[in-house]
Amino acid sequence: MRVLGYMSGTSLDGVDAAIIDTDGHEVQHFGPTAFTGFTDGERETIARAVEAGLRWNGEGAEPAEFAAGSAALHDVHLRTAGKLLARNRGALDLVGFHGQTVLHRPERGLTVQIGDPARLSEDLGVPVVAGMRQGDMAEGGQGAPLVPVYHAALAARVGGGAGPIAFLNLGGVANVTWVGADGALIAFDTGPACGLIDSLVRSRGAGACDVGGALAARGKVDMAALGAMLDHPFFDKRGPKSLDRYDFSLEHVGALSLVDAAATLTAFTVEAVALAVAAFPEPPRRWVVCGGGRHNATMMRALAQRLGDCRSADGFGLRGDFIEAEAMAFLAARSRLGLPLTFPNTTGVARPTCGGEVWAPVHYV
Repeated sequence: MRVLGYMSGTSLDGVDAAIIDTDGHEVQHFGPTAFTGFTDGERETIARAVEAGLRWNGEGAEPAEFAAGSAALHDVHLRTAGKLLARNRGALDLVGFHGQTVLHRPERGLTVQIGDPARLSEDLGVPVVAGMRQGDMAEGGQGAPLVPVYHAALAARVGGGAGPIAFLNLGGVANVTWVGADGALIAFDTGPACGLIDSLVRSRGAGACDVGGALAARGKVDMAALGAMLDHPFFDKRGPKSLDRYDFSLEHVGALSLVDAAATLTAFTVEAVALAVAAFPEPPRRWVVCGGGRHNATMMRALAQRLGDCRSADGFGLRGDFIEAEAMAFLAARSRLGLPLTFPNTTGVARPTCGGEVWAPVHYV
């Protein structure tokens, strides 16, 4: 199948999209990719939906802000499709749509993504698979992380088979997938990645993010604040486990200078990842880093010091900015084929579980 995958992450920067050819087991061809950043107005509309979701917390009627956020997302997804389809050869068979997470409460079996897969299907004229977290949660899983089965498919491309490899995704939240030499999977969220740092920089009026880790490089880690953050009860939980983007706050770095706060939050991400190693049967022999955080040179240097061989996915011939979008396409194909998306050691689900709901255009044949 030729599948278009979309991802709109917790960093609220925009929509990633990628086309792949896949049989749900391997990727036969990597097609074009595209990113469309949110306009200031779109970001504000979607951020209001996220804020409303946190206040709502799954209780009572859904907030009105969700509809406006879904409409803004739809417009960006269509613009992104226009960029891709102009460069794509052949017709699409399927679309994998994630939407924007506005609330994730795994302890309550609740995860909410806004977006309009039915309208997207009509506008693109192709079946759309969405809601891929909900089936997992219905079977007792955390609903996250979803990407590990795709990481397993990529492992052979980065030298799998001679020992365990870890894929580390640094988005708003960090998650890790350990892939054993025999294909065994262990996965969970490790803690915040770029989300807290982005929130810090925005709250201080210093831009949208710590570009390249330049702020953190000039600062000094506050060990007391770092220790307080690592004392969070999340780190006492055994995996599989997952986070909401807003489960951690800036309270412990509020009194620090911008550069010291950035340095401390960067160290927090790194130390939280280092704690994850204890959950693996054996340490990874290499770490493949995906997501926007791999552009943070300060964070990458610190990760390499703590973990050993730790490199950007791009250095292994992968498309580091689009792995999650590719994964949504891969998962959509697996969903259509009835193959499992999640597993006991990735989300804590009771058994390997397929998921996703299909929306097809009214006149689709």
